Amino acid sequence: MLLTSGSVVGPYEILSPLGAGNMGDVWKARDTRLNRIVAIKTLKGPHTGRFEQEARAIATHYVARHIMRVTCPESLCARRSKKDT
Repeated sequence: MLLTSGSVVGPYEILSPLGAGNMGDVWKARDTRLNRIVAIKTLKGPHTGRFEQEARAIATHYVARHIMRVTCPESLCARRSKKDT
């Protein structure tokens, strides 16, 4: 999925790039449902397993106000579940 500033992914409006690495890119976005700023991480290549491991580690070890819940937009989750079956 190619993101640019102004793109919309589910309820998220992409605002600007925050960073990039080997696994993917991180974007600053606005959650239009709750009107809050969030970070969206997109993956490059076959890193899904590694990302899920990272998400589980964060969810298990960190309970802090500035750590947001890791979720999958419905449109992407639906695509992923079809590939997994």
